[in-house]
Amino acid sequence: MKRYWIVRGIKMALVVAVAAAAFSLVVMALWNWLVPAVIGWKPIDFRQALGLLVLSRILFGGFRGRFGPGMHWKARMAERWERMTPEEREKFREGMRRRCGYRGEDAPAGAQR
Repeated sequence: MKRYWIVRGIKMALVVAVAAAAFSLVVMALWNWLVPAVIGWKPIDFRQALGLLVLSRILFGGFRGRFGPGMHWKARMAERWERMTPEEREKFREGMRRRCGYRGEDAPAGAQR
């Protein structure tokens, strides 16, 4: 059983490495085709393309995985909303109004009640 997980881990690492290399080659090719001609910047090599991918992942994608319990928050919230009684819903709305800065009875012009 342990051997199965080792082999599976090696396969996954290989798939990740091949995918990273393929994406880096695509980024490098697109950069070297478009950016020097359009903006006038220098072409980049494979390592720089890989670094650009990592940087964009850090800045725009974060480190969380794509799937998991955190990805379906809208469906979970809708389910919770359906289970709430009208009193619980109003209490939730009031709490959100307090947290979002709606202090008085008058809500901003575009706010829904």
